[in-house]
Amino acid sequence: MRLIVQPAQRALQGRYRAPGDKSVSHRAAILGGLAEGETRITGFLDSADTRATLGAMAALGASVSEADGEIRMQGGRLRAPTTDLDLGNSGTGIRLLTGALAGHPDLHGQRVRLVGDESLSVRPMGRIIEPLRSMGAEIDSVDGHAPLTLSPRPLHGLRYEQPMASAQVKSALLLAGLNAEGATEITEPGISRDHTERMLPAFGVRLQRSERGCRLDGQQRLQGTFCQVPGDLSSAAFIMAAGLLVEGSSIELAAVGLNPTRDGVLRVLEAMGASIACEPTTGADEEPAGHLRVSSCRLAGLDIAPEWVPLAIDEFPVIMALAARAEGTTRIRGAEELRVKESDRLAVMCQELSKLGVSVSEHADGADIAGGRVQGGQVDSHGDHRIAMSLAVLALAADGPVEIENAEWIRTSYPGFVDDMRRLGADMEWGD
Repeated sequence: MRLIVQPAQRALQGRYRAPGDKSVSHRAAILGGLAEGETRITGFLDSADTRATLGAMAALGASVSEADGEIRMQGGRLRAPTTDLDLGNSGTGIRLLTGALAGHPDLHGQRVRLVGDESLSVRPMGRIIEPLRSMGAEIDSVDGHAPLTLSPRPLHGLRYEQPMASAQVKSALLLAGLNAEGATEITEPGISRDHTERMLPAFGVRLQRSERGCRLDGQQRLQGTFCQVPGDLSSAAFIMAAGLLVEGSSIELAAVGLNPTRDGVLRVLEAMGASIACEPTTGADEEPAGHLRVSSCRLAGLDIAPEWVPLAIDEFPVIMALAARAEGTTRIRGAEELRVKESDRLAVMCQELSKLGVSVSEHADGADIAGGRVQGGQVDSHGDHRIAMSLAVLALAADGPVEIENAEWIRTSYPGFVDDMRRLGADMEWGD
């Protein structure tokens, strides 16, 4: 399906509330299904990816009900599903569930098969399979890719030093460590998202954290709790980008998650000269959140510090889109992880920006993007929701209409994107 975007003819204005944080929603669904007793979740992201994870927990025996914007889960006792667990396009869902189920005592002696769509089935799973096998897990794969077949069995703790910072690997090992004998200790070479470490204590888990990693003792049981999911900063980044690009715009963004392990997009945008005001609303012990106000301004290209890359890994497609309209050249390095997302985001963004007349050069771990005018034209999302939304936002500042092929993938993470953009004043419509 095509998304047709017209260049903005007027400023974007209004108050915006981001959909629920995708990463936090996945974790709330998994932990809620594992925990004994009732877990209540508000702000849960209603998307194909998160629904796949919630559905997997229901297939594993959790009771799930919804009313008045709240999800209630009764968990604590798992059963082997009668069919494959289909995680769709969700890398977070399949990797975290693999860790959670690999040693779960309710499933010992059973077999559980986790599958995904064509895109998910080519994403690397060896990064979780190998350390989980070191804990004693039995996991079969297709050359390190999904489908993954688990034969849950007793596990032992592990001291593991990650070769690269990865929240998904860290979280998978922590979830496996809950059912292991002994302690599981993980160290990282840099910062990665800490949603799992923040959430586990709320479910009654004892966890120690340090500057370089975390540690937990095995054979701990989770207890049901209340989870409030903040607004998703990754989704809000597209709205912020639109507000920055379209002259005269001013947009308020309410209750957006501001976790310091993933706020790199704000750091990059501010370094580019973005006008963003922030009013924090929650403290550091919870998932931090706050209200933002963004106003249009001229952006400047910059050299993006490699240490910022893991803090903004999901937002680099939209950062690259903004760089196409910034003054000067933006240089990105240390971002090779972008090549193993829903698409090879470095290659795809360079290719599609070039179609719009942007001067861009691709490197093994990044790209150089020379800002300037952007032409109208036809581009393709390559089945990647973030590519589609990034190109849609950039199209608002193009010289002519932009048609984005395969834009329906937006619905995997942000089904309301087009409606939200229209409410703010953007001219976008779906085509055949």
